[in-house]
Amino acid sequence: MTTPSSPTSLEEERQHHTYSTNRIPWYVHLMWISFWVFTAYYLIRYLFPAIQVELFQK
Repeated sequence: MTTPSSPTSLEEERQHHTYSTNRIPWYVHLMWISFWVFTAYYLIRYLFPAIQVELFQK
């Protein structure tokens, strides 16, 4: 059988729990901006006129 590990101090335990973040690349930001610009264009160009035709057509 294995023997239980000895208790360690908080400082020793903390060395395995440090997290670092990664920077998001510039092209990912560009992709998101492009997505939202296209979404706004689509809504203004196609969706709003189609809704007006559907709602107010006699």
